[in-house]
Amino acid sequence: MIAAGKLSSLAEEAAGRAPDHGLADITWLPPVPAPEKIICIGVNYPDRNAEYKDGQDAPKYPSMFMRSPRSFVGHDTPLVRPRASAQLDYEGEIVLVIGKTGRHIPESAALDHIAALTLCNEGSVRDWLRHAKFNVTQGKNFDSSGSLGPWLVPYTQESQIADMRLTTRVNGELRQDDSTGRLIFPFRYLINYISTFATLVPGDIIVTGTPTGAGARFDPPRYLKPGDVIEVEAEGIGTLRNGVVDEA
Repeated sequence: MIAAGKLSSLAEEAAGRAPDHGLADITWLPPVPAPEKIICIGVNYPDRNAEYKDGQDAPKYPSMFMRSPRSFVGHDTPLVRPRASAQLDYEGEIVLVIGKTGRHIPESAALDHIAALTLCNEGSVRDWLRHAKFNVTQGKNFDSSGSLGPWLVPYTQESQIADMRLTTRVNGELRQDDSTGRLIFPFRYLINYISTFATLVPGDIIVTGTPTGAGARFDPPRYLKPGDVIEVEAEGIGTLRNGVVDEA
């Protein structure tokens, strides 16, 4: 349905039908079951860049890393704090789902390649991010440490994403609050840049960056613990909600 460009028509058809199941009766999964690529963008809001306190201007190019599908759960499914660390942290982000294959996509046509929007809690295990000199892969790929969802919202026009408010709450407390109008690397740029080195295909996921306010930035840090509830919300998309449990 993503590759065929049929998400909007599917939603319109479904809107006229009675539900078969209550939302409380289902198990939520990440809305794209087997993406070829999950590409995550780091340091993409101005205040997030300022957190590093290194005196440097905004970066010239985006920081990025890859995540595996197994590192994500769906909506209303607990994140798993791993045995290896107590430093599980949250990062609320807006997600682009690619709908049309492309390479060397010009910025002028970039938004035409978006099929849908969803949300991400790009959970990170902070001490494992620093195990090596040049990468963050370990701390970003613990099983079930992040979430995607709750659903796909068809992308129809640029006004949907031009100045979308993104917030993250932990146990009802507002921790992150920013807008896509302030992105260092806007969505058009990200699609153009990524497609320079990789062919984007339907179902690819681009996780576009988190605002300031993650737990690691508090003094002392406020990492997630079992029983916490994290809610990532964006205008026009909805709310992605997850609890936390310890690894069995």
